[in-house]
Amino acid sequence: MKHKTLRRLIEEGELVQAPGVYDALTAKIVEAQGFNAVYMTGYGVCASHFALPDYGLITMTEMVENASRIADAVEIPIIGDSDTGYGNPINMVRTVREYEKAGVAAIQIEDQVWPKRCGHMSGKKVIDLSEMEGKIMAAVDTRTDEDFLIITRTDAIATDGFEHAIERGLRFAEAGADIIFIEAPIDREQVLMIPKLIPDKPLLLNLAPLTPNFSADEIIEMGYAVAIYPGICIAAAISGCIEEVKRLKDSGKQRDFSEWVQTFTQFNNFLGVPYYQELEQRYKT
Repeated sequence: MKHKTLRRLIEEGELVQAPGVYDALTAKIVEAQGFNAVYMTGYGVCASHFALPDYGLITMTEMVENASRIADAVEIPIIGDSDTGYGNPINMVRTVREYEKAGVAAIQIEDQVWPKRCGHMSGKKVIDLSEMEGKIMAAVDTRTDEDFLIITRTDAIATDGFEHAIERGLRFAEAGADIIFIEAPIDREQVLMIPKLIPDKPLLLNLAPLTPNFSADEIIEMGYAVAIYPGICIAAAISGCIEEVKRLKDSGKQRDFSEWVQTFTQFNNFLGVPYYQELEQRYKT
């Protein structure tokens, strides 16, 4: 049985803390640590599955396939990065249908020109406001489950300044977005101002390189409903991998498996081996 929906978590005033995951295993690890949601990061999927930068190089179907595997692995809500919706409002219709079928709780769509890039990279451009409003309306009209939430992100701080980003956020709310995401505020003052200027919709804060780092208590106090941490798992995996393969190269011997995470048996149990052993016994001939 699935846990609370993302909508219900927000309505009950519980901070949605969603560490960024890039596959089913990292999602399962996050869930096991007691978090109430996960965020499927486009940056992490690009890097881990394709060794590519987040530069608009992978497709909607590749992202949806990954989201579907994550949904099969965990019970907590999944926020799925869906980039720009992969085209115009017509493409947005199909994007919503595919992500909804995959089992995610919400999608994030952004107002960048395609090919897009990571929201904390330079050189971004945004589409016309009216075009983004059309995408939002298409997304809202297409969903079949009212608990499937539409998160809209603007990258306009970098392109047009803070005030214009706030204007876009307000217009996104009027167009029907469920959660507003102002990308890459650059200092504490901007982070504090966003909830004051957009008071009528739940807000998402992205704890990524250009934005100051805050604790959960600070995020709640400032007035945000959702916090995402896109880089946490991919950064840990990269640094851990570099350390271990360097150790092997330098010493000629790897560490014992139990020194890394758990014993081999414990890790297999985490992956569900006892369940499949039970099935073997039940259907043994």
